[in-house]
Amino acid sequence: MRVFMLGWEFPPHISGGLGTACYGMTKGLDEIGVEVCFVLPTAVPIDTSTHVKVRTPADIRPVGKTAAIQETTHVFEHVELHKVEAVIQAYGTPGESDELIRKLIAKQMYEASATAPELDEQAAQMASEAPQGAPDMPSGSFNQGGPGGHYAGNLMGQIQRYAALAVNIASHEKFDVIHAHDWMTFPAGLATAAATDKPLVVHIHSTEFDRAGENVNQQVYDIERAGMHGATRVICVSHLTRKIVQKRYSVPSKKVEVVYNAVNLPQSTELEMPPIRSDEKIVLFLGRVTMQKGPEYFLQAAKKVIGLFPKVRFIMAGSGDMVTQCIRMAADLKIGGHVTFTGFLRGESVDRVFKMADLYVMPSVSEPFGIAPLEALSHNVPVIISKQSGVSEVLTHALKVDFWDVDEIANKILAVLRHPPLQRTLRQHGHIELGKFSWVDSAKQLQKIYEAAIEA
Repeated sequence: MRVFMLGWEFPPHISGGLGTACYGMTKGLDEIGVEVCFVLPTAVPIDTSTHVKVRTPADIRPVGKTAAIQETTHVFEHVELHKVEAVIQAYGTPGESDELIRKLIAKQMYEASATAPELDEQAAQMASEAPQGAPDMPSGSFNQGGPGGHYAGNLMGQIQRYAALAVNIASHEKFDVIHAHDWMTFPAGLATAAATDKPLVVHIHSTEFDRAGENVNQQVYDIERAGMHGATRVICVSHLTRKIVQKRYSVPSKKVEVVYNAVNLPQSTELEMPPIRSDEKIVLFLGRVTMQKGPEYFLQAAKKVIGLFPKVRFIMAGSGDMVTQCIRMAADLKIGGHVTFTGFLRGESVDRVFKMADLYVMPSVSEPFGIAPLEALSHNVPVIISKQSGVSEVLTHALKVDFWDVDEIANKILAVLRHPPLQRTLRQHGHIELGKFSWVDSAKQLQKIYEAAIEA
């Protein structure tokens, strides 16, 4: 079996959990012998990924007049990665997104000015096509402000371009099923399905309701709904997300499946963390600093903890549209001396901050799954997670709270910091519990869903 997979991020250049999940899924599918052709927007260096090997220029083959494939690489034995020049960035600020797009378009005009207009015209046509019975695909750009304005800039144009490039690649590949991750690849998935008559499986890692609450961007919602209704099967990362998909998008329950994310298990069985030289305890928030992740509740709980347990430092690791607001909030709460903002971390920096931490807290307002708590447990760090997260469905040995209950978050933080036996028990049982999370098991579930889609 061969899968044509569409995703918009892959390690080491990631901005959220999707890249980590795609990495794990491709590795798991590779181990069970399922072939994957992965189309990744934006030509980025991936040689630092442990299971990725860049092929030599002699192995690169152009596709048609548009030279849609900028580079071809191999991921293990059964996974092929195609990198194409289209900027798709969901979590950056409007200014960052605009700047990236401007630089890429300038590069495209310099290197392939004769083909760029042709591609853009093809993109508009491809992205508007969908399998029979699916809702019409929305068109236009994301230059509007207001609710959902975090998608500002010509992002839709790049999504359409990615769709055209994906269809171009698909026309030269053999595969059995299409697998598209999240809304920005759904136009490409629908266009590829229409062009190849292959079944489409869409994977919901997050919905617009998770990202924006009730202030949804209608254009994004329409794309999500079109992708879900145009797909043969819909995969959700949790039952929490499955309920949203059924209720908010009116997707028939019979075609919605749940496949939990997993984590790469640590190589060491050592349960004791290295000692921290400072006498401060470390409480960690690691994730996008945005409304969905509840950073303000983390800081409000920190204020209460510091009043009773001053030898503590709260680390906020991540970037997002609420960073400036959170810095101001820490100052207003007069806890700035106890809070450190690290910015976005990746690779070894993430490992280091986990090794420092006594506790990881994820107070997410709406979290479809949440891989970070699994990563924390894999580093032997106990976790506090919100009940409004998908991972709470499967984690037993974690302290769970309502995201809005700041008093209870603070109480549980204090309990872990004050009582080493509780911390040790949570770490030990959490480490054991990780054994039930395997990307190979998730890959086997995916394979069954692919088979059902092909037979449908």
